[in-house]
Parts: sequence; C-alpha cells; structure tokens
Amino acid sequence: MRPAQITSEATSRFVLPSALTLIVVALGVRAWVASQNYFYWDDLILIGRGARFPLFSSELLLYDHDGHFMPAAFFVTGLVTRIAPYHWALPAALLILGQALASLALLRTLRLVLGWRPALLIPLVLYLFIPLTLPAFAWWSAALNAIPLQIALAWVCGDAIQLVRTGRRRYAVSGTAVFVVSLLFFEKSVLVPFVALAFVILYLRTQSEESPIRSALNKAKALWIPSAVVLAVWIPVYLIAVESPVTGNGRSMSAALLHHGTSLGTLPTLLGGPWQWERWIPGPAWADPPTFLVILAWVAVAAVFVWTVRSRRGAAWIWTCATAYFLASVVAMTATRTAEGTTYELAQTLRYFTDSATVFALAIALYLAIPQRPMRVTARAATIAFSVLFIASSLFSTATFVNIWRESPTRVYIDNARVSLADNTDAPLLDQPVSIWVLLPIAYPNNMASNLLAPLPDRPEFSSSTPILRVIDDSGRVVDAEVTFTRRIPEGTDPQCGTRVEQPTELPLDGPLTGWGWTVRLNYLASADGTIDVSLTTGDAVSVPVKQGLHSTFVQVVGNGTTVKVVPRTPGLSLCFAAGQVGVVVPVTK
Repeated sequence: MRPAQITSEATSRFVLPSALTLIVVALGVRAWVASQNYFYWDDLILIGRGARFPLFSSELLLYDHDGHFMPAAFFVTGLVTRIAPYHWALPAALLILGQALASLALLRTLRLVLGWRPALLIPLVLYLFIPLTLPAFAWWSAALNAIPLQIALAWVCGDAIQLVRTGRRRYAVSGTAVFVVSLLFFEKSVLVPFVALAFVILYLRTQSEESPIRSALNKAKALWIPSAVVLAVWIPVYLIAVESPVTGNGRSMSAALLHHGTSLGTLPTLLGGPWQWERWIPGPAWADPPTFLVILAWVAVAAVFVWTVRSRRGAAWIWTCATAYFLASVVAMTATRTAEGTTYELAQTLRYFTDSATVFALAIALYLAIPQRPMRVTARAATIAFSVLFIASSLFSTATFVNIWRESPTRVYIDNARVSLADNTDAPLLDQPVSIWVLLPIAYPNNMASNLLAPLPDRPEFSSSTPILRVIDDSGRVVDAEVTFTRRIPEGTDPQCGTRVEQPTELPLDGPLTGWGWTVRLNYLASADGTIDVSLTTGDAVSVPVKQGLHSTFVQVVGNGTTVKVVPRTPGLSLCFAAGQVGVVVPVTK
C-alpha cells in the first residue's frame, strides 16, 4: 500500500467523528436558540385551533391556513397543545429533534456522494451553521413546514442514488414514504421528487454516465412512478381544500423582492451574514446586512462561480440547477405572499428560502464529486480557514438574531393570562381581540381571546353576555371594565319600573348607531330567572340569561339602528329596565 493511500485512509477515519461532532455542536447552538424563543403569531393560530377542534377533524386538519395545506403540522400542534398547552419546552425539544434528523439525513446523502472524504465536511458545515435556516427554525409554525421539507430533500435524494446503484425496492418505498410525510407538512414539498431527479441526473454526470437522464429515469422509476401517483392524488385535494393562494399583486414588486431576497437576504448568509437584523414588533425579524457584506458576498459568489466552472467540467449545470431552485422560491413568494401594503423586507425574513440551504449543500457535494486532481496543501489550508471564519461569522449572526428575536411580549402576555384568568372564573368574559403586540387584527377571527386562549385549562368561559364586565389588558391581566356612553338608553316613564318589558319591546336610544360591534349595558329588575333576546334595530339577536332581582348585564351585539330590542323568552317573565348605555368596552381608569 502506498504512503498516500495510508494517509488518505487515516484521514477518512476522522471524517465521521468530525461530522458527528459538528452536528452536535450545531445542535447545541440551535438548542440555545430554541431556549430563547417562544410562540409567535401563526403559532398562536395553530395552537388555538388545535385546542378548539378534535384532533382528527376536518376543521383542524384540512384548514386553509393562509394558502397552506398542512394537516400533519396541525395534527402535531394539536397533539402538543393537548399535552402541554402553551408550554415551550416540548416544541423546543421537537425543533431540536427535527433539526437533528435533517442534519443526519443530509450527512447520509453526502456520504453516498462523496464517501468518507474530508471534502464531505464542506457542504455539511455550510448547512449546519448557515443563518439562512435560522428564522424558520426559531419560528415553531415555520419550522413545521421547513424542517420536514429539508429532511425530505436530503433523504429522497439519497434514496434515489441508492435505488440507481442497487435497484432495491426498499429505497423506493422509503423515498415515497418520506415524500408523502413532507407533503402533509408543507405543500412546497411537491418539488422534492423533481429535485431528487435533477440530483440523480447531475450525480450520474459526475460519474461520466453516457446517458444520465435515461439512466436516472429508468433505474429509479420505482421511485418516480409512485411519486407521480401521490402528486396526482394530492394536487386535486389541495385545490379543493385551499383557496388559490396566488395574489396577483407581486408582478410589479418582483424585481425589488428579488433584490431584497438575494442581495439583502440569501447571499450574505453564504458568508455567515447578515450580522445585523431588524424588527418591528409584532412583525418577524429580517436580515439587515451592511453594504460592505452585500458587496463582498456578490464578489465572492461571482469569483467562486468563475473558478469552479473553469476548474471542473459540469459545474455550471450544478450551479444553474441550484440557482433555479432558489429563484423558484422567490417566484412562489412573490406570487403568493404579496398584497397591497407588502413591504420589501418580507424577502429578507429568509423563511421562504430556508430549504435552499439543503439544495446548496447538495450542489456543493455534487461539485466536489466531479473527478479532479488531489487538493493541494495550500488549498486545504485555505478551505479550513474559510470554514472557521464562516462558522464564526454565522455564530455572530445567530447571536444577534436571538438578541432581537427574544424581544416579544407574547410570553409575558400568556403567562399573565394563565394566572389572571384562573383567578377570575366567577363570570364569563366577553370576547375581545388580544393585544395588538401579540396578534394584529388582520388575523381575525384567530386574534380573538376566545380562540387564542382556548388551550388554557383553568379560565372562565367566553360568552356574548356577562353580569360582571372585565377585559384582558395588553399585559394579559384581567381587569375591571366599563361601557362608554356612545349612546344612552333613557330612563323609562314608569316611576316604579322605568321601562316595563313583558313582551317584545324596543328601548329607544338617544341617537343612531352605525353598523359595528357594540356592547349594551342593561340595568334590570327581573321577576324570576329566565332568558331574553337582545339585539339592535338591525342585527342578530343574542340570548342572555337574567336572574331574579336587581342586576346588570353586559351584552355584545352587532348591528345598527336607534333602538335596543328586548324579547322575553321565558313564559311569565317580567322585567323593569332603568337607564343604560351602548358603547365600547374600556378598562376602568383608576
């Protein structure tokens, strides 16, 4: 055995331990990131629905969530909510587990392409530490989409290679199963078999296969055919379950979004950027790289492209395919996530391109698989130095991201609500939007307290009427409230009773109300326990329980007009109404 071979084998024996060490270190970093997180925006919507609907119901699993079709994500969230409602530890553990599976799936495919060569560590380092995957990992609902897709991209590409090499059907079964699971988490997984096909074709080209396209199609048809069947079944289901997510508003914004997603978003992450992040609470964080880093990223990418294309035959095809995947993500974002008022920073949130990290890593592996002369010592040293700098740069970007991402009022709001709701279970709460710092009104009706706080086990019921008026303030605490005097219900003419009601009666207001959601304060004396219907001149009636004696009740109604209609529903019920008011609910000022 030659000395060079002995050295090569000795070096290879260190690749697996080195790769596993890198994965452990990266998972440790992500564990720290997860520990600083909490639920955010869409997470609250998924959790609220997971608590309100049965786990296997169509209302939960087939819900059209802003154009997403993701029954598996709703199922997992519903299960987690039942086990530990609004406790972050379990989702954080699942995030780390998912990231571990994605990393190991990629390592498997890298090994299939490169063997246990030291070059394997280059694409692995890129994937493990690149900040491109960070925003989607840190956001629970985004991770439920992104991580299964990353797993599927790596795993199915590996199964496709194994199927081509061995012809064993188990790789077709495994690849199809992983594809189906990822598709149930995220509709973008429709791209997985196409990526796998392109990957196998490019891999066969690196192995000097005479007819790579024909070989890839024929030798792995046991994977392509069931994948096509899955898509033939899934696509109609998707089109039925989901309203078209295409907005048609992105055409005029496409060039600007491409610039923001590329120059200010993805490219700086290839150098470990963006180093800086910005955020407008309650919006997500977005990359805000310095101009110097943007220029450096473009120069570095251009230089690497020219050098690699000149140094290895077929490199241009590899980079073209990887770029096409990234551009497809930009097009999908532009077509489905742009509307009037959309800001260009949307593309800098990076979560729409996070799966490109897996594709980039696979592309680098394909490039390194192209035969060439052994790497010189100086080139190895430069690669190691760049890798160290990339990891350091990425860790800095990770730290700055965590510092800005942890600035969220949601954890305090939920913690306060958990305690305060448990202390105020003696009367129902009128429904209300949660704090705008937690969820904006555009999320209606998912921003209503009855939806968002449904997972909390020890709380009062939410109702359209209550004898004690309270609201949840912006900090999540339940506080006393009152109804503003937008319109008054005048005192009745009966000196002993005010306005007597024994049959359908209209209580006049001192002025008209426009169509809106209003709260009516009724001060009454009832002859017995019973039920009345309350509405405005126009609008649906609300059934309200009343108690014998002198009491007040507060009723939420939607409508308009100049009167409040009261209809007794209990036979023999007689009521006397004093002056009251109609308005909006505000906390009592002290």
